[in-house]
Amino acid sequence: MIKYRNLNGNSGVAAYEAGNDYIKVAFGDEAVYLYTNASAGKESIEKMKQLANAGKGLSTYISRYVRDNYEKKLQ
Repeated sequence: MIKYRNLNGNSGVAAYEAGNDYIKVAFGDEAVYLYTNASAGKESIEKMKQLANAGKGLSTYISRYVRDNYEKKLQ
C-alpha cells in the first residue's frame, strides 16, 4: 500500500492501494476497506483514486458520498 500524503494534516486515511476497478483504503485504526466499481460505482472509485493520488480530500469524500458502500472490510 502507498502511504497517504495527508496534505490537510487531519485525515483518518493512512494508506491506499488502487487497481483498475478498485481502491483499498487503510484508516488510522488499521481497518482496510475494499471499494469496487460494483460496490461504490465507477465514478466514485475514479474520484477516490484522484483524491488518493493528490493526498487531499479522500476521507471527506468517503464520509460524504461513499460511506458504507465498500465491498468488504479486509482487517
